[in-house]
Amino acid sequence: MKQLLQKGLLATKDLFAVVGPLFAWLLQGAEILSNQEQCKAGAIPHRFEEYVTQVRACAEQADTGRAALLHFLKVTQSYAPHLFFCYQIADLPKTNNDLEQAFGKVRSAERRATGRRGAIPGLVVRGSVRVTTALATRLHLFSGEELVPNDLTRWRQLRSEVSSRQEARCKQLRFRKDPHAYLVALEQRLSKMSLRF
Repeated sequence: MKQLLQKGLLATKDLFAVVGPLFAWLLQGAEILSNQEQCKAGAIPHRFEEYVTQVRACAEQADTGRAALLHFLKVTQSYAPHLFFCYQIADLPKTNNDLEQAFGKVRSAERRATGRRGAIPGLVVRGSVRVTTALATRLHLFSGEELVPNDLTRWRQLRSEVSSRQEARCKQLRFRKDPHAYLVALEQRLSKMSLRF
């Protein structure tokens, strides 16, 4: 086994010479984003921008690994505007894995409560409200006074958005059950509207 491992390491020695420095760049970026030094939220984007500038300069000068660095810069540029919300909002998960675990907990709690095994339609229609509520109640037990909406206009707007999604979902269900009848009803409504004008 030891000989096999040594043979593999010798065969890939040249590849590691290229990958090693690239991996070092990647670790440096991860270190900035992990914020182990507990920097203020405003300092992290600035530090990360300096890091990206250094990587860009290295990519322009590099012969080997240039394509990988350019790809890294392209992907980083597309994610950059959304990388720093987790430092501005307390308790917001920092990685997709953390977010997926949070959403998974909500999904499993919904499944336990409803007894359904598949996707829960209510999460699709009312997800912006139900998921937020489920995640918030894990962090804090709300009193009745705290649940009273502060901004009635925003609350009514949110209720309207949820109701419109519910209505669209009902229409989809009606169409799937009987497409012909649904289209006939639409044609009748359209003909009545055209008669008015």
